[in-house]
Amino acid sequence: MSLLAFDSIDSVALAPVGKKRFRIPGAALLATTHGLQRTMLLIGVVIVAIFVVVALFAPVLAPYGFAQIFTPQLPMSAKHVLGTTVGGFDVLSRIIFGARTAVEVILLAAILSIFIGVPLGVISGYVSGWLDRILVLIMDALYAFPSLLLAIVVSIMVSAGRSGAFVGILSAAVSIMVVFVPQYFRVTRNATIQAKVEPYVDAARVAGANPGRIMFGHILPNVSQSIPVLLTLNASESILTLAGLGFLGFGIEPNSAAEWGYDLNKARADISNGIWWTAVWPGVAIVLIVVGVTLIGESLNDVLNPLLRTRGGATTADEEEVAEVVETRGLGVAADLAGMVEDIESDIRAVASESPPDLGEPSPNELSPDSPDFAPQGGLVPPKPSSAPVEPGSDPGEA
Repeated sequence: MSLLAFDSIDSVALAPVGKKRFRIPGAALLATTHGLQRTMLLIGVVIVAIFVVVALFAPVLAPYGFAQIFTPQLPMSAKHVLGTTVGGFDVLSRIIFGARTAVEVILLAAILSIFIGVPLGVISGYVSGWLDRILVLIMDALYAFPSLLLAIVVSIMVSAGRSGAFVGILSAAVSIMVVFVPQYFRVTRNATIQAKVEPYVDAARVAGANPGRIMFGHILPNVSQSIPVLLTLNASESILTLAGLGFLGFGIEPNSAAEWGYDLNKARADISNGIWWTAVWPGVAIVLIVVGVTLIGESLNDVLNPLLRTRGGATTADEEEVAEVVETRGLGVAADLAGMVEDIESDIRAVASESPPDLGEPSPNELSPDSPDFAPQGGLVPPKPSSAPVEPGSDPGEA
């Protein structure tokens, strides 16, 4: 082996570091899907992406302001593509700005629910004792309330009669957050109870890690796999809760922000008069975004849940790898068995080719039946018949 000598450090050329390849977010997750799973996920992503883009660029896409008033109940025309409402608002503008309101409320409610429910679940599951009993009692009490009724009560308490865009969105988000905190708490707590007895937690405890580092540095990353699925499934319910609050009059004021539930409430009287466009288009918007978020949640649940990975009828990458390993090992076992059979056959042929050994005189059973010393099975030689005459009255066996 030769050694390379360098005159100076400058003569050493460092290999250029390759640039990191750009990866599309979610491409790895999409690659793990198949069949019906992939179709559902793509449809859901497209629907939700359209609503998110509309929400981001609402001031640019909307032809008018959400509170701008025109002639009430105008039919669909070139000036008002989807008509106007009973209050004189442009329906298309209200739907576009309503998408922004829905996205803002969902994101705020999800962030609050995760940052409150998940840490409480980890603490309760790890500490146990009286703290766990108190937190479980509170969360069970909140979970026992009807979700819409609880959201109405919290919305009234938070808003306190005040109006405004920020207060309305915050009160709606907090009311929805209170409904979903128990769900994040229970899922995280159950996973923490199972994870705290794992060897890596014992190793961290033996290494001297404090309880906070163990809970949020070791346990939390290993129990957070189900949080994205729960988030997407709760997002659809958040939209329905927000629409329910607006429909019942406990949502956001119409002059503060556009809200689909409020528009549906005001369109009830129009249906009997044949004015259908004021209720149909807000309802279609609610249905579409709920369907999109639900499809994403169900697809993520299929991908991340091992028990549901074969729902599409095809095999996943993991199953194909396992099948390949099983097939490879099966071929190896078959080859070993074939070799063993060949060895046995060769041994049999070698034994058969050898000359038989000298066994000496034949045994009684190996004699021919005509031989006088032949004995049947058991070794008893039958008595030879006597040629003497038998006298009358005597026993033949005595002769």
